[in-house]
Amino acid sequence: MAELPIAAVDRIIRKAGGQRVSESAAEELADVLEEKGLELAREAVELTEHAGRKTVRDEDIRLAMRKTE
Repeated sequence: MAELPIAAVDRIIRKAGGQRVSESAAEELADVLEEKGLELAREAVELTEHAGRKTVRDEDIRLAMRKTE
């Protein structure tokens, strides 16, 4: 089970235009988002280490996002 709050994921689906959202749909999206988020975070950490830093910055996340597309 994902660590993301189901209520927050529900709101994301509603912002995308969903009128009604089943709990299982919100849970599934939370799992997918967590999986993709971990992939993105791992790439950002690699970029951070390559730059000789310990702190992951917003630009590391953006660059990782471009690399994983």
